[in-house]
Amino acid sequence: MAVQSPALRRGDTVGIVTLGSPLDAGVIRERIRYLEGMGFRVVVGRHVFDQNGFLAGSEEGRAADLMAMFADPNVRLILPSRGGVGVEGILPYLDFGVIRSRPKLISGYSDITVLLNAISQFSGLVTLHSLMLIDFKPETPAYNFNQFFAAASSSDVPRSIANPPEMAPMRGRVPGNAFGPLAGGNLTSLVGTLGTPYEIDTRGKVLLLEETHEPINTVYRYLEQMKLAGKFDGVAGIVMGECTNCADAYGKSYEDLIEDFMVPLGKPLVTGIASGHGTYKAALPIGAFANLDASSGSLVLMEPAVG
Repeated sequence: MAVQSPALRRGDTVGIVTLGSPLDAGVIRERIRYLEGMGFRVVVGRHVFDQNGFLAGSEEGRAADLMAMFADPNVRLILPSRGGVGVEGILPYLDFGVIRSRPKLISGYSDITVLLNAISQFSGLVTLHSLMLIDFKPETPAYNFNQFFAAASSSDVPRSIANPPEMAPMRGRVPGNAFGPLAGGNLTSLVGTLGTPYEIDTRGKVLLLEETHEPINTVYRYLEQMKLAGKFDGVAGIVMGECTNCADAYGKSYEDLIEDFMVPLGKPLVTGIASGHGTYKAALPIGAFANLDASSGSLVLMEPAVG
């Protein structure tokens, strides 16, 4: 049974961690000021500003910061400063039993995907595929904040996910109805879990996939690897997000890849959801039950991220 975190309220304490790649210290401080301006208290992990090349310090240090935030009774929300490579390296150092017993909402996307799904699978805690600290800035679209706070602060369900007016609506591509917990996120990150103890479990799930900055032939390679690993076999339905800044390859586009590869899988399929690396980001609770109506192109959350 899914475990929900307490709802977020203005004035609550937010714990900041850096779990993958480093982020410029000035940017971190600027984003924290913006978060404080929204009415939140902030505590910062000991290793948030650490840097070891393309990693934010040691795996043990990054993991210790995350566990400290779960242990801190004052922290209500955990925000990674960014994603970046290295997130999977902290997984062996996490205590999922402690995480389950001290539920806190944690939000993110990109490489944070592997953490969101691991926590969901091994602790039962619902996590949130939504904003990170780096997104707390004046330029962030109101849609993103509205989505985030609707998911983080309210247990009202059902909640329908709809793209903002600036985007085309989601589109049903393979008709059918799918009901199951949400899973997934960034495709590259999910492929990185295959063959590990933290391999994503897609059986009976509504699977979200999105990608960024990869040529279409590379996206094909990742999808093929997911297919060969059996990750599409038992899936209930599939929601495809955007492929932001993904270059066409050999005359093939992302749309071609969906038509040629995803549609023939025969699973209920909806495409074009605002998520992850796109400008607009829906807030999707990983581990919460959702209803995907691929005949009408709709996604309705039937279970909240918070309780």
